[in-house]
Amino acid sequence: MPNAKTILADLKKKGKEKTREIYSRHGMNPDRVYGVSTADMKSVAKSIRGNQALACELYETGVMEAMYIAGMVADGAKMSAKELQAWAEGAVDLQMIAEYTVPWVTVENQAARELALKWMDSKKELVAAAGWCTYSGLLATRNDADLDLAEIERLLDRVAKEIHSAKNRVRYTMNGFVISVGSYVKPLLKKAKAVAAQIGDVSVDMGETACQVPIASAYIAKIEKAGRLGKKRKTLRC
Repeated sequence: MPNAKTILADLKKKGKEKTREIYSRHGMNPDRVYGVSTADMKSVAKSIRGNQALACELYETGVMEAMYIAGMVADGAKMSAKELQAWAEGAVDLQMIAEYTVPWVTVENQAARELALKWMDSKKELVAAAGWCTYSGLLATRNDADLDLAEIERLLDRVAKEIHSAKNRVRYTMNGFVISVGSYVKPLLKKAKAVAAQIGDVSVDMGETACQVPIASAYIAKIEKAGRLGKKRKTLRC
């Protein structure tokens, strides 16, 4: 029966320096990374599927790969707001965990909206980024009838006002929020398009990577052309 100790040992063996360097270039603290491929992480996650306690224990190790696996296994609906807060705080120097893993589990929780709004106001860059990603996740997975459209409009106005002076990854995730509104919330498509046009090209330091910041207006237009506007997702996990 695997446990956190044996899983960490296995992950360490699977780690490769080249992969570790790639993660580092994508905003991960190299001191907390082994360099394990996502394919290998998914394999481990499959082997412990449904083990909530082990998933939480893995996250607490502070090792990026273990935290990523935890996010694929944990059921966010079973977690407390306090636990989710700890997850967000624990990802402060692990960009991929803050912007993917934390939102994955948080959107499943009844306190997701409140946590997202709280995190958006954080002075910690990646906690704030997690907030914007989490709210974007709500737009992608919840029916429009269950969303507060007036609140989303206010958040769009906030993005238009603050995005170009926000911290680096907050700029990126704010831009993603505009894209999410335009892609998933049909009643606010016109508003999202207007804000996308207003913010234009958003400058984000992507580090030593070939990654580019999507232009919100072009991305929304692409989704519209493909006939995928308003098509919700069952889960954020990928």
